[in-house]
Amino acid sequence: MSLYKRKSVWWIDFTTPSGERIRRSAETGIKIEAQHLHDQLKAEAWRVQKLGERPKYTWDDAGYRWLTEMAHKRTHDDDVQRLKWLQQFLRGRVLAEITRDQIAAIGARKMAQTSGPTANRYLALIRAIMRKACFEWEWIDKAPKVKLYREARRRIRWITPEEVRLLLAELPVHQRDVVMFALATGLRQGNVIGLCWSQVDIARRTAWIHGDQAKGKEDIHVSLSDLAVDVLTRQKGKHPERVFTYCGRPLHQANTEAWRNALKRAGIANFRWHDLRHTWASWLVQNGTPLYDLQEMGGWKSVEMIRRYAHLAPAQMAKHAAIVGSLLHDTNTAQPSEKLAGPETKKGVTITRNSLIR
Repeated sequence: MSLYKRKSVWWIDFTTPSGERIRRSAETGIKIEAQHLHDQLKAEAWRVQKLGERPKYTWDDAGYRWLTEMAHKRTHDDDVQRLKWLQQFLRGRVLAEITRDQIAAIGARKMAQTSGPTANRYLALIRAIMRKACFEWEWIDKAPKVKLYREARRRIRWITPEEVRLLLAELPVHQRDVVMFALATGLRQGNVIGLCWSQVDIARRTAWIHGDQAKGKEDIHVSLSDLAVDVLTRQKGKHPERVFTYCGRPLHQANTEAWRNALKRAGIANFRWHDLRHTWASWLVQNGTPLYDLQEMGGWKSVEMIRRYAHLAPAQMAKHAAIVGSLLHDTNTAQPSEKLAGPETKKGVTITRNSLIR
C-alpha cells in the first residue's frame, strides 16, 4: 500500500522504477496532502530513472550526509545542535530552491535571539553544507552566497608580571602550581589539567601534547623551563597517572570559584583562564621571540592567529626598520633642497632626483 496511517500521521511507501524502496513520513495528518507528496515523489523518481534528471535532494538529505561525513570533527556535537535548530526553517526544503534571502532571514532570526558571532556559526554551517552539496556531492548547480555578520576583533587580554604575583598570592597552593605551569608553557586549560606523567620527560626537560588532544589536531612539543620543571617536581608522587591533582584526585576544572575570587582579591578584572595563554605569548613577543617560533611553540596552525601579537614587539621591529636607515646613512648628509637642486657626488655616491625617485 502506497499510503498508510501511523499514529495520526500519513506515511509513504513505494518502489521506484530502479527498484529502490522509498519509505518516509508525509509529516501530515491530512490524506490529500500526503497523496500530493506521494505523487510528487513518485513522478520525480520516474523522471530521474527514465529521463536522467538529477534527483531533488532536500536539506534533510544534506544534513544527514554532512553529519555522517563529518563525524570526526571536534565540533560534531555542536553541528548536531545547530542542525536541530535549523530544522524548523529548512526541514524538507529542496536544496536547489533555498535562496540567499531565506538564509539571511534565518541569520536575522538567530541574531535577534543571541549575538552576531553566534548567528555566524549557524550561517557558516549552512554555507559549508550548501558548498559541499554543490562542489563535492554535485547535488546542486550553484550554492547561494551567504553573508556573515561583521565581528569585532577581540582585544588580546594579558597581565603584567606584577599582576601575576598578586594573583598567585591569592590562589590556593594546588591552583597556584597549575597557573604557573600554564604561564611557563602556554598550554590551553584542557591540556594542562589533563596532563599525564606519560607525556612528561623531566630528565630531557620536555613534554608533549598528542594530536588528538590538541585543538589544531597536531602534536605539540613543549620545552620545559626551570619554572616548569620545578612545578612538575612538586607534583611527583601525588598521583600515578595525572600530574595535577587536588586531595589525591585529578583536577577536572581550573576555572573555579576559587580562581574567580582570587582574581577579584587581586584586583584583576576582565580576565579569563585562557588569557594566561595570551599572557605567555605576549611576554615572549615583547622580549624578542620571533612570531614563527611562537607559532611552533604554541601549536597554532595558521600564522593569522599569532599576528594578533605582532603589535607587542615594536622594539624588535624597529631593529629591522633601522636597516634601511643604515643603508641610506651616507646619502642623508645634505638638505633635501640641496640634494634635489642637481647632481652631487659625496663619498662616491651620486645623488640625483631620478635616483631618489627610484
